[in-house]
Amino acid sequence: MTMYSGFQIAKKYVHYFFKAGNGKGHGIHSPFVFKFITDILNDKKKYPAYEIIEPIRQHLLQQKKTIEVQDYGAGSRIITTKRRIIKDIAASSLKPRKYAQLLYRIVQYFEPENIIEIGTSFGITTCYLALANKRSKVITFEGSDEIATIALQNFQLIGLKNIQLIKGNFNETLKTALPSIKMADLAFIDGNHTKTATLNYFSILKQVSNEASIFIFDDIHWSEEMDQAWNEIKKDSEVTLTIDLFFIGIVFFNKDFKVKQHFTIRF
Repeated sequence: MTMYSGFQIAKKYVHYFFKAGNGKGHGIHSPFVFKFITDILNDKKKYPAYEIIEPIRQHLLQQKKTIEVQDYGAGSRIITTKRRIIKDIAASSLKPRKYAQLLYRIVQYFEPENIIEIGTSFGITTCYLALANKRSKVITFEGSDEIATIALQNFQLIGLKNIQLIKGNFNETLKTALPSIKMADLAFIDGNHTKTATLNYFSILKQVSNEASIFIFDDIHWSEEMDQAWNEIKKDSEVTLTIDLFFIGIVFFNKDFKVKQHFTIRF
């Protein structure tokens, strides 16, 4: 699989920026999407959770220790060796603060009880998901043992008790865990960035979804394959609403939306 180059990503982003809605809700005729923009995307409040989690990110970005990484997916655009420095992994794989905090606000707003995350990394987004609704249960999947160990340490540091981390190849662990997952009220998919794997995760998670479920896909324009996967997800007969924020795509299954809708919104 060929990833887009940095130049190609930048070119695609410029196209997205000028094509997208202005992010203020002007001209949006869907009341649901208008509220999503005004109450979630544009919520500028500095929540206490932000101040709890971001120092952990900064600590990781300074760590010079080398660890061995099992990479079952499409790999990193920047780091290609198995022995990797923690700060380099953090710089290339952690979801930027802007998007991690958006996940927090989405969970806080919709209050999903059962949250699935495919791709724990060092657990920064996991912490945001778990802190946003402490009554929720977060099941997160990570492929690399040493990365998972660091994530567990971060969960313990914050004192989070509502996270279950499952280690191993996503293709195996997700299917094995499925019978114990009552419902995927919200899923954040940041795993193997190939078309086949992404559509496979989508297919599996749909088995434990309902009309209120929200699926969030990371790096939807990361490569030609991910563009193709995102387009297929948008066309799925059970999907009623999708929102493209360029670096992430959000999927809704709410049958109250009588007509399938897609929005590209500047964020």
